[in-house]
Amino acid sequence: MNPIWLLLGSIAAIILLSSRVKLHTFLVLIVLSAGVGLLAGMKPEQVMGYIRAGFGETLGKIGLLIVFGTILGSLLDRTNATVSIATFLLNRVGQHRTPLAVTLMGFVIGLPIFCDSGFIVLSGLVVALIQRLGHSHVRLVLCLAGSLYGLHCLVPPHPGITAAVGILNVDIGRMILLGSALAIPPTLVAYGWAKLADRWNGNVPLPDTTAHVRPDADVAMPPVLLSFLAILIPIALIAVKPIVLLDPAAYPVWLVTLINFAGDPLVALSVGIAIALSLFQKLNKALLNTAFEDAIVKAGPILIIIGAGGAFGEVIKHIGLETYLTGFAQQSGAGRSGANLWLPFLLTVLFKTAQGSSTVAVISVASLVQPLLGHLGVQTEWDRLLVLAAMGAGSMTLSHANDAYFWVVSRFGQLDTTVTLRTYSVMSLLMSLTTFLVLLLVQALI
Repeated sequence: MNPIWLLLGSIAAIILLSSRVKLHTFLVLIVLSAGVGLLAGMKPEQVMGYIRAGFGETLGKIGLLIVFGTILGSLLDRTNATVSIATFLLNRVGQHRTPLAVTLMGFVIGLPIFCDSGFIVLSGLVVALIQRLGHSHVRLVLCLAGSLYGLHCLVPPHPGITAAVGILNVDIGRMILLGSALAIPPTLVAYGWAKLADRWNGNVPLPDTTAHVRPDADVAMPPVLLSFLAILIPIALIAVKPIVLLDPAAYPVWLVTLINFAGDPLVALSVGIAIALSLFQKLNKALLNTAFEDAIVKAGPILIIIGAGGAFGEVIKHIGLETYLTGFAQQSGAGRSGANLWLPFLLTVLFKTAQGSSTVAVISVASLVQPLLGHLGVQTEWDRLLVLAAMGAGSMTLSHANDAYFWVVSRFGQLDTTVTLRTYSVMSLLMSLTTFLVLLLVQALI
């Protein structure tokens, strides 16, 4: 089968089986992974090999991060720290400004840290805000998800766009400035879409309080400052690492080594867990074991679905799509005057939609486009910046079932698959198109 039609058909099948037929997402992803591979002409043993590899590699990259993040969130819930922070924020910004506050919080935090790390760390706080408000479930989840997502796709030091900076030989400082400016319009679109999506999905239930470990009756409300530190210190540690590593020679070797270690997301989350444990008035072995057991049980279903999404993406990567797109790029890229932004944008859209990872999509298309820059009319440093930004815009589309961040938003935001597809996935498309249209406008004016 034509790999493009196979890709589009598999996406449609995921949406239909998950949202309409309401089959379990793990079952849908695994069965479709096998079906797509066989329809693409792979041998059964090849298909199973790709499923195993995709499942394992995905969990290897993000599995422990989810477990540690879930433990931190569970401890903050059990100590009532998220309630303390939520009460503080609502008293300061007012209930009607809560979506704006969440959006700004995500935008600032999303500048230096990965979108999945940021969402996992902040999701407990957002759920607590939703529970206090008694409404705006979809809106607040989308505000956080969108504000983190745009920056992840456009701004170094996030991994995909940073690697592409090296491949296209673009100045990283200029890309940080351009990417940060370009991230503002899609964030505004996400903010507006979140309000509409929340209105159109008003029947979505509030987060299930039983899914969160509630504090013991004798646990007092912890100080707001300590509660904030359990979240902010891990974020700060993760944020400092890529900034220092941009120019490690400017710092002492011992400091670079220390920050490189402490800035690892697992180490940073461990620090947050240690701070959260200090919030307990009385901590014993039984309470410690119960808290960790509850968090691990909660993380299990998330890990299974994310692993299945990785398996599906691995199979899609081997159906021949890259060869097909390479030929398409070589044919359509010739004879252009001026930097052609459409081709790198559309290629990245297809790669992202096919295999799920924005990072892999940008890196793959950058490697593909680099030898074709002359055919694309790229002559100046500014042209290369625009081409790279077009790939960043394309890497936002379409976030769906084969994207680990999709499942992070769905599970930690407590939105079922159907709602996530029709709200968050649509939002990722709108953010992508907005960014690209703004980019075309910038190209026309400058």
